[in-house]
Amino acid sequence: MNEKKQTNNALAQQFVQFALDCGVLQFGEFKTKAGRLSPYFFNAGLFDDGASLGKLSEFYAQSLMQSNIEFDMIFGPAYKGIPLGAAVAIELARLGKNVPFVYNRKEAKDHGEGGQLVGAPLKGRVLIVDDVMSAGTAVRESIALIEAAGAKAHAVAIALDRQEMATEKSADGSIKDVNYSAVQYVKAHLGMHVCTIAQLDDLVGYLSSQGGDAMKKHLQAVQGYREQYGV
Repeated sequence: MNEKKQTNNALAQQFVQFALDCGVLQFGEFKTKAGRLSPYFFNAGLFDDGASLGKLSEFYAQSLMQSNIEFDMIFGPAYKGIPLGAAVAIELARLGKNVPFVYNRKEAKDHGEGGQLVGAPLKGRVLIVDDVMSAGTAVRESIALIEAAGAKAHAVAIALDRQEMATEKSADGSIKDVNYSAVQYVKAHLGMHVCTIAQLDDLVGYLSSQGGDAMKKHLQAVQGYREQYGV
């Protein structure tokens, strides 16, 4: 099945170019958590200076504003979600939408202010900001924290939707592919909105528009991967 197009094409194409320029999006052979050999790799941790993080937050904020998703505050899950959530909150405030921000620690602090959460009190409709969504495990952990505080996990914002089959553990402990992506699972089974800056379709579109043998080779590899694991 094909996921319905969810991104703004022009903005998504600009983001793909930006990710390539920053070395965040790379081509080669990379082993995923699911044990697949992917022809591309997206590492948001390489948005590692003020200029690139600031530009990244602009892409998130523009995508959120275009999505018309309503939310009352931002939650940044440890660890990558912490700087991402903070940067997005700053950019949204610059655009006139000032919302509270909170993040979690991996381990609860037993001194000082204590607890597992840092920042504004969790309440209302919460937007979770992260980089990518693989199996949806991190989102479920965030939901548990948010709901335990009496708030509603309302939406998720991610940079890239890989649009590929998620995996699940069978009764015998083996891992198997399922015919839906992590994003589709979050939407259909958890009832949450998902905002993405770009999707795998946008990467394919970008590669298709470029000339040169190297880009054609990358395009063929990405298309082959999508045919095998795409949803």
